[in-house]
Amino acid sequence: MERLHHDDPPWAGPYIILARLAPESGQDVPERRFIGRSADGDRTFLVRRPLPGTDPARWAVEAESARRLSTAGFLPVEEVGVTGDLPWCTTPYVPAISLPAALRAHGGPLPEPAVHALAAALAGTLATAHAHGVTHAGLSPAAVLLTTEGLRLSCFGAVRAAAPDGELRGGLPGLDSGSLAPEQASGGRPRPLGDVYALGAVLARASTGHTVPESGELPASLRAVISACLSRDPARRPQAHEVLAHLGTGASAAPYTLSTAHPRTALDATAPIPLPAAVVAALAHQSAQVLAAELPLSLSPALD
Repeated sequence: MERLHHDDPPWAGPYIILARLAPESGQDVPERRFIGRSADGDRTFLVRRPLPGTDPARWAVEAESARRLSTAGFLPVEEVGVTGDLPWCTTPYVPAISLPAALRAHGGPLPEPAVHALAAALAGTLATAHAHGVTHAGLSPAAVLLTTEGLRLSCFGAVRAAAPDGELRGGLPGLDSGSLAPEQASGGRPRPLGDVYALGAVLARASTGHTVPESGELPASLRAVISACLSRDPARRPQAHEVLAHLGTGASAAPYTLSTAHPRTALDATAPIPLPAAVVAALAHQSAQVLAAELPLSLSPALD
């Protein structure tokens, strides 16, 4: 948790903004995340607002779309509103830390068992969404929130919000260039295989510390599947459900092929992610800070 900056809003609709969730690096997060609380102090929320420089109207459309979804593993949106000229959305608060923040807390890449569990959780979440015709279109390391209750994917629709189809998206605020599929960067419509490219980038970041590693940097047990996900040609990438199945085979450095994607038993995508002790401690510290945060006495609600 971090103190508010001088230009941060004190309110989002009826909710008091207490602090930033955590510092984020650079411009690779398409939203600002805050801890908010109801005026009576009874409920605490994760409040999100668009990053300055992004299109608030397009961001609001994606927030409203996320509110209508009930996909397990996606960060649920409870309410969407507008205060002043900027939209916001809320999620009931649980202690959460982004993947980049988790790497900082741990002091480096996550242990291999944690990356494997993260891979299964991400692949399973995306496979479920894709089976229902939903493309996340915003997956990146910063979009991955880790909690003791499991994975939560935020930043739904960030690629669609950044620019309409047909316009270049490379270099736009809020988009992580290392996680943006080439066809999406050039203006193509976000599709499930773009999510798979981002999945590869997230797993590369979790296992090496950056999203564009050399093949030799990747752990042998994940090298083949991460490399396949990061193929610049969408036709050469696996589907999310094939990634989950491949992980369940125990295949290691052998080249990824679709024939390895049909094991007798796939991994359980809902299994808990074994977070390192430093990450668990960071979550506990955040929770204690939020519980101790007091409502300011001098604020009056903003008019919507």
